[in-house]
Amino acid sequence: MVILTLLTVVYLVCVVTLSLYAIATLVLIVLYLLRRRRITPTAPLTEFPKVVVQLPIYNERMVVARLIDAAAALDYPADRLTIQVLDDSTDDTTWIAAAKAAEWSARGVNIQHIRRGSRDGFKAGALAHGLSITDAEYAAVFDADFVMPPDFLRQMLAVLVDQPTIACVQARWGHLNPFDNPLTQMQTLALDGHFVVEQIARAESGLMMNFNGSGGLWRISAIADAGGWRDTTLTEDLDLSYRAQLRGWRFAYRPDVVVPAELPATLTAYRHQQARWARGGTQVLRYLLVPVWRSQRSLGIKLMATAHLCQYIVHPMMIALVILTPILTLTHVLQDVSVGALGLLSLVPPLLFVLSQAALYPDWKRRILALPVLLVMGMGLSRGNTRAVLNGLFGGRGTFNRTPKTAGSRAQIDAPHFSLDWLWETAFAAYSIGAMGVAIFLLPSLAPYMALYGIAFSVFALVSVRESWLAYRASSRDYGMIGSLKRLLK
Repeated sequence: MVILTLLTVVYLVCVVTLSLYAIATLVLIVLYLLRRRRITPTAPLTEFPKVVVQLPIYNERMVVARLIDAAAALDYPADRLTIQVLDDSTDDTTWIAAAKAAEWSARGVNIQHIRRGSRDGFKAGALAHGLSITDAEYAAVFDADFVMPPDFLRQMLAVLVDQPTIACVQARWGHLNPFDNPLTQMQTLALDGHFVVEQIARAESGLMMNFNGSGGLWRISAIADAGGWRDTTLTEDLDLSYRAQLRGWRFAYRPDVVVPAELPATLTAYRHQQARWARGGTQVLRYLLVPVWRSQRSLGIKLMATAHLCQYIVHPMMIALVILTPILTLTHVLQDVSVGALGLLSLVPPLLFVLSQAALYPDWKRRILALPVLLVMGMGLSRGNTRAVLNGLFGGRGTFNRTPKTAGSRAQIDAPHFSLDWLWETAFAAYSIGAMGVAIFLLPSLAPYMALYGIAFSVFALVSVRESWLAYRASSRDYGMIGSLKRLLK
């Protein structure tokens, strides 16, 4: 009986946590609807301070040339601009980057191909090294999969030059390949929801927000004042953003400046990206939640910052509910527990995505047809992201695993690695389907909920097996069967 009571308490804690997260999302939606028309154009740039454009890269041979070409095409006085190709690569990316840098240097662009000799500190280490060898006042950061518009610096600098208390201004991410497959269509919805609704709501309401790691422009003195780039987490962008704001700096957002990027086109790449963000985001939660509450910010700002930093905690809550639902159904506990509020609040996140599509695209009604894919992906990611969250709470920093980019190429650019992900997902799929069967007979209202998880985990298991097989086949063409097996198992 004690164990059953404890499991019931855990279940209710999960329900309350997910409900609070949905309420925080609803607050952002309301703030967005109230403040979205307050955004005013910035005056044209009239002075041209020194700027460094930092391009941190690691084994990006498929996209590095495109990245450097876009940076070299920026419309800014050549004598006031430096481009740093911060290259930590261990493959032929280095030769491609060096050749591109030499080509643009010969054409009068101040571009530096910088090699550190190690990958210490990963992206944060590369950015910090670049700042140590520049006298620029401002630093723009772009990941390898981005293509910045020529007027990016002129548009973004106007905000920082005009308002000296702003540390960073973030642009909105666009998408280079939104219609590659259902996965990229789903990511378009997810990212648009964040950049249209969430970021506008936070920026225009004075809430704490974050630089998204790419497509932003920093005041270098603010970076130094906040303690510089730090490699203690896998999301150095979120970490520095909160440290700067805790020092009193403000952030700005330019939704009218769009920087398109390549979306991960495979489930494997997307899963790894999300796990890195979940682990890093939880690490920032661990380090900075107490400083947030010790700050002089208002209670409302602290509560919304807490919801922001805790966003990945929803994944362990989801997994706990999946595991506990059949147990508490069989013991007839859930028959006496009302969770109707959670069902109603579950409608809030889809509303956020619908609003973002309606704000951006004339064909938004067609685009929101990808919402079921987004729902399945969110549920399917919960197992892997739960492991990442636990690692973030109780483990070390971990390794920064890059998200592969292909620039539309079908080539296999990463060696496959043996993983038991599909076995875990198969097990969770079987468990969820069994739980659905239990619910059908004892608590039919929960049957659709468990069926969705069964579908989500089944899809993840099947796609994981398929992508691993395709990766092995592509690798075997280059390395042979024995060589590919060795690479698979190492």
